[in-house]
Amino acid sequence: MSFWRTYYHLVWATRRQEPLITPDRENELMALIIRKCNELGVRVYAFSAMPDHVHLVAAIPPRMAVSDVVKHLKGFVSFAFGKGFAWQRGYGVMTFGEGQRPNAVAYVQNQKRLHANNETNAWLERYDEYDEGPPDMGLVVDDLITSLRESGPSYHVLGESPF
Repeated sequence: MSFWRTYYHLVWATRRQEPLITPDRENELMALIIRKCNELGVRVYAFSAMPDHVHLVAAIPPRMAVSDVVKHLKGFVSFAFGKGFAWQRGYGVMTFGEGQRPNAVAYVQNQKRLHANNETNAWLERYDEYDEGPPDMGLVVDDLITSLRESGPSYHVLGESPF
């Protein structure tokens, strides 16, 4: 296979952010997530569970869609835990580079302390009833077209504009 490094910080919540992840279930949950990731060929760097959500830092092979990986993980855990356990629809995901990996891993490994001290990252902890996350318009066509326009010809050929 070709070289790849595709790092993701994934977050998803329990149904209605209910505290369904009890302390006695944390280890089993982590084992299930890591087991399924290994089956899928997903490399896990960090995992943490709070009572109402989980964080996962992983490298997902480019042949797999992030949404498919999350679907498999959520479904596997829901089936294993049985009736009464459910995940909220959707998930959050952020990408990062190799240089940011230690920070992402530390953030996930320190979840309990960060939550206790109210020091969490708002982007990574945000829940949205419409599953779309914080607003991010990306490029706006009108702004892009304006930014590409130049005030005059970029160069002249024998004193005349080539355009």
